[in-house]
Amino acid sequence: MKAEEIARLRRATGSDVQGCGPVMAEPGPEPKVMLGDQGYDADVILDDLEARGVTAVIPPKRNRKVQLIIGRHLCAPRNLVERCFNKLKHFRGVATRYDKNPDDYVAGVKFASARIWMRFNGSMA
Repeated sequence: MKAEEIARLRRATGSDVQGCGPVMAEPGPEPKVMLGDQGYDADVILDDLEARGVTAVIPPKRNRKVQLIIGRHLCAPRNLVERCFNKLKHFRGVATRYDKNPDDYVAGVKFASARIWMRFNGSMA
């Protein structure tokens, strides 16, 4: 990995509110929908998404005065991704970021993903 990519990974360890802007500024196709958990329920993020014309599928926090209602069918893909991350966190090296080298960390995530996939799909032997 290049030094700039390593620096970007280190900066991305803040809160969801701090990390959303840099991720949305990355080059690529403009998203049409953003699936997020309650950590992304901030006025700054919601205003930015509205300015970009992106539909926000983010469950509101309990302390929000105006509670938006989001259908369960819209949260199903987000829930699937969140469950995948929770399964990845069962691997100690991924959860604690034991490998400080980004290449080693990505290799650990890929290895853990392969083990989860094999467990889900049964033995390949």
